[in-house]
Amino acid sequence: MTVTVPWLDLLEGEELAYTTLEPPRAPRTEPVPGDLHPRVREALAARGIESLFAHQREAWERAQLGGNLIVTTGTASGKTLAFNLPVLDALATEPKRRALYLYPTKALAQDQLRALGELKVPRIRAAIYDGDTPSERRWQVRKWANLILTNPDMLHVGVLPHHDRWADVLHNLAYVVVDEAHVYRGVFGSHVANVLRRLRRLARVYGAEPQFLLASATIANPGELAESLLGAPATVIGGDAAPRAERTIALWNPPLLDEELGLRASPLGDASRLMAGLVTRGQRTICFAKSRKAAELVHRFTVERVDGETAKRLAPYRAGYTPQQRRAIERRLVEGELLGVSATDALELGIDIGLLDAAICVGFPGTVASLRQQWGRAGRRGHGLAVLVASEDALDQFFMREPEALLGRRVEAAILDHANPRVLDGHVRAAAFEAPLDDADRNALGDEALERATLLPELKRTKAGFVWAGKDYPAARTPLRSTDAESFTVVDSSTGALLGVVERSRAYSTVHQGAIYLHLGEPYLVQELDLVTRTAVVHPFTGDWYTQAKKETTTQIEETLRAERRLGLELSFGRVSVTEQVVAYQKKGIRDQAAFETVPLDLPETTFETEAVWYVPEPAQLEGLEQMPALLSSLHAAEHSMIALLPLWAMCDRWDIGGLSTNIHFQTGRPTVFIYDGHAGGVGIAERGFEVFEGWVADTAALLRGCPCTDGCPSCVQSPKCGNLNEYLDKRGALTLLERMSNSA
Repeated sequence: MTVTVPWLDLLEGEELAYTTLEPPRAPRTEPVPGDLHPRVREALAARGIESLFAHQREAWERAQLGGNLIVTTGTASGKTLAFNLPVLDALATEPKRRALYLYPTKALAQDQLRALGELKVPRIRAAIYDGDTPSERRWQVRKWANLILTNPDMLHVGVLPHHDRWADVLHNLAYVVVDEAHVYRGVFGSHVANVLRRLRRLARVYGAEPQFLLASATIANPGELAESLLGAPATVIGGDAAPRAERTIALWNPPLLDEELGLRASPLGDASRLMAGLVTRGQRTICFAKSRKAAELVHRFTVERVDGETAKRLAPYRAGYTPQQRRAIERRLVEGELLGVSATDALELGIDIGLLDAAICVGFPGTVASLRQQWGRAGRRGHGLAVLVASEDALDQFFMREPEALLGRRVEAAILDHANPRVLDGHVRAAAFEAPLDDADRNALGDEALERATLLPELKRTKAGFVWAGKDYPAARTPLRSTDAESFTVVDSSTGALLGVVERSRAYSTVHQGAIYLHLGEPYLVQELDLVTRTAVVHPFTGDWYTQAKKETTTQIEETLRAERRLGLELSFGRVSVTEQVVAYQKKGIRDQAAFETVPLDLPETTFETEAVWYVPEPAQLEGLEQMPALLSSLHAAEHSMIALLPLWAMCDRWDIGGLSTNIHFQTGRPTVFIYDGHAGGVGIAERGFEVFEGWVADTAALLRGCPCTDGCPSCVQSPKCGNLNEYLDKRGALTLLERMSNSA
């Protein structure tokens, strides 16, 4: 590598698993459109914007033709300007028009409000409307603002059920902007898709047909995602025309401390060593960690490795700080006062933090799209450095041995299922509350919504259509981040704060009494699980151990929807019922994963219906493995490793997926492996696995082949969420089976 950069000597040693050079890219520009409103042109010129990137110009032209669009280009490619131009032009031309901007976080809305203020376009009256907006100011925002920034949760419970107060906004609604659209996937995305459909329907009631402008990080299926979210087609604007500096990519693997057990040195320690080396050389660096605690530790370890003056120019950044503290850190970054920041993914989304030289990610963030977002923070002012420091997780270690599987891979597909009845029913109730439901609503809400309306007892059929017959607000009953109305709330006893909700089907295994519960990466000890009030009371935890639930699981095939001969065996996809009972939990040391106590539990069974992919290996594929316990432990290890690799193909987390392997299933009569969506009703993850089965199996075989451990470790077949506490796993048997399957292709 013939690159002269100040940090070249840092990328040495056995920890360096792989490096490559990404070439620079010149910008492709187009003139600012001549038909843009003069006030907007002047505002751009005042900010030094004399031309547009080609994709920004294409977005402008498409928006002028009408119809929805989704802009999907890389980090720092100017997506914000791409959707702002049509909106600002429309509002400058006719200030009575309204625009609604939706963001997944309050911080992003604040950042956009600041950016709009800096543009200083006359006649644009922008304001935020969210849970922090004081009551006395809310009516002013509705009456006065023509560009309102909010989030899907507020739209769901604060705007749509009270649409009579929003009549003027809805009547004049010209544009709806949905930023960071790739965030809306899985359960959350399925709910947001229904919220957006309800918005389209109510706008129509008030005589408006707004255009939807979406912006997304690069994903495999932007057009499909946009149509799933809106229930209407959208034009895809890709072809990133923004410039990119030359960049070095490095994959860094902390050294093995125990090869047999697969234990490695701390990734936080290695990340802080790299960060200290970079900031000492004057390189402005951001380090992304998966939790607040990890971000704080990287900061502390880095401070200990540098001199006092450099230490003053370092800061951590995470959720939990006040908005003022976060704004101050962002300002110091933009102005160059800070040299280094260790952050959670709160800084991954589109907040403007200026020009950085290096980005370090501690652990694979879960999706290639997220990794590209984080890496995209580096190299905006010259040759950049992007580093992935691996944890011992199976996916991280797979990438260290198979770098092309990471760097050469298309980003994942974002999937959701708005028609999942467990998601849809709450929105059908909410829609009937907002206005009578009839056949004319099929176009906005979908056929499935009208079918569900006939089955919901709280809806009453009238001449006008189905109406809500209950006494409360149905939207308030439907949390956007769960498929289960019977969710448990998690409350921090030290502050009284509501930390989140856990679906009943998952509560007994994640928030049982004595469990260590993770919220935003931070550990809490569950003091009490109240089954009557459905409340888990927790308090912050500082110990060096975690818990793992032991549960007994059975699956029943309810309906096979697809069945095909693939990889030499019968592969099926369909609906299954999963019955689980948590019977105990183990306490395990964080450093060595050794179990030191098993505590019995007495909790009810839970049954939920979901979607699964399952396969039945042929006798020839199991030859030599057919005796117990080798048969069950080989299937079990194959199931675990496949679950670890599925997030590579679908935008999900391994915690969104469950599995069961059995030496003889009562319905198939043969050895069978099931992998299912962990959310009631399913959200499309297992179906994605069915579609990409061949590649998924090949990747999993490569993972097992490359892992240096002898008998299986956390980097290949052991799972942090195994209901059998990782007992009876045969790595060699799993590899034999998966290789025979791949060779049958």
